[in-house]
Amino acid sequence: MDGLGLGTLNVATIVVEGARRHRNKTAVLTALPDGLHETSYGELWEQVRAAAGGLRARGVERGDRVAVMLPNVPQFIVAYFAVLSLGAVVVPIHLLFKREEITHVLSRSGAGVLIASGTALAEAGPAAVDTGTTVVGVGPVPDGVPVPAVSLDDLATEGTPLDAVVGTNPLDPATVLFTSGTTGAPKGAVGTHFALVEQANVCIIDLFDLREDDVVFGGLPLFHTFGQTVVMNTTLRRGATIVLLPRFDAATALALCVEQRVTAFLGVPTMFIALLEASRTSAERPPFRWAVSGGAALPSAVLERFETTFRSPVQEGYGMTETSPVISVNPRGVPSRAGSVGPAIWGVDVVIADAEVEGRIEPLPVGEVGEIVVRGHNLFAGYLDDPEATAEAMADGFLRTGDVGLLSEDGYVTIVDRKKDLILRNGYNVYPSELESVLHRHEDVASAAVFGVDHPVHGQEVHAAVVLRDGAAGTEAVDAFVQDRVAAFKYPRVYHVVDSLPLGPSGKVLRRELAARDW
Repeated sequence: MDGLGLGTLNVATIVVEGARRHRNKTAVLTALPDGLHETSYGELWEQVRAAAGGLRARGVERGDRVAVMLPNVPQFIVAYFAVLSLGAVVVPIHLLFKREEITHVLSRSGAGVLIASGTALAEAGPAAVDTGTTVVGVGPVPDGVPVPAVSLDDLATEGTPLDAVVGTNPLDPATVLFTSGTTGAPKGAVGTHFALVEQANVCIIDLFDLREDDVVFGGLPLFHTFGQTVVMNTTLRRGATIVLLPRFDAATALALCVEQRVTAFLGVPTMFIALLEASRTSAERPPFRWAVSGGAALPSAVLERFETTFRSPVQEGYGMTETSPVISVNPRGVPSRAGSVGPAIWGVDVVIADAEVEGRIEPLPVGEVGEIVVRGHNLFAGYLDDPEATAEAMADGFLRTGDVGLLSEDGYVTIVDRKKDLILRNGYNVYPSELESVLHRHEDVASAAVFGVDHPVHGQEVHAAVVLRDGAAGTEAVDAFVQDRVAAFKYPRVYHVVDSLPLGPSGKVLRRELAARDW
């Protein structure tokens, strides 16, 4: 065991224990075009066993990497746990990636097998050919797209179903999640079995009021760490039910949550905003008992409107791929503190460090703004085959998040902004999230993003892209509203009315993409 002890731990134990404890209970409900599909905990484990047997018959062994490119369908869950149960490593791929991006992930990860939906094969098929990767298909393949080597259904009949999960060391790799690549090509963050299981345990014990009879909304993409860990793994670990929505659409999501009596809504801010917009044309309300927002700052006005509209408290949290993902969350049972993402979770330390000091951590006094740095059981094992990038991200045992924030006297974390998103205008720091929070308070604004554009005089100019509600006359009233509420050096000088904002893998608004446009 390479000096790491004799104990074993495998994330796939979640489905094994789920079948043992809740065999006939519904684990997953999936909204598909032909209706609602139901999978019990017992059926889920049988499907995982069969798929694992087929993968083993195709030569997948402990430590091998298998890529998965699927929407929020039961086959994602089956493939994910089948790979893990063999002691192999899951490499999820964003569904909207193009051939070149998929080729990068496949080649960097060394994945020998790609399990992909038929609709993804137009881009994924050629990428698999480029890298010599075997393709396992899921669902119908569109005309003109190369047929995969084998379907997942057929693969599941090829081998002997797995009897038990492979005993892996707790610190063995379980996943490789490629970051969104804000600088250069995406890097593969390696998640361990221990970090992922402990995240689910902490979510259940300390963070959320998750009960066995809860019905949890599954609209967050499962290929992303938020959806994987906080929705899928945590819900199944608790023995509750997930309602999967393959593609998020606010009107569909609202109707589904009402119909299936969903009690827990987890999403990114854009999903909260969209659900609020959908609620303007529907009087029906789901029986939400709790909700969680993460992935980006949730404007306080949106939080307040959601709590009023859906009569459900919202716990805003903070995390990232490299922290498996949760770092901090506003505690359950008490009102969320406006503008804060709560205290650090159990067993995790958050420190505010001097962002200008390289190679070591220089803590700042309470209340001062600096870089958020983190250490604890939730940290990843480093970037795949990239010791230089790993070393650059770490200092004194802490992960440097690249986020700017501060701590209160009682340990609550407030994120001021991404270090890379900071706008420097005339030598003054302008934080986009602060302005976005103000913009979202105006009745004409459905959603907004603030970003910096290079300027020959000011260094950078403050721009805002806004999606206006129907009936809005323009941005003049919005601009006056913002100017009345922020200092003169902060407010946006340029407004762009857009139909939608560009979103990343987790639904986070891509400010860098807006900044790169030729306005």
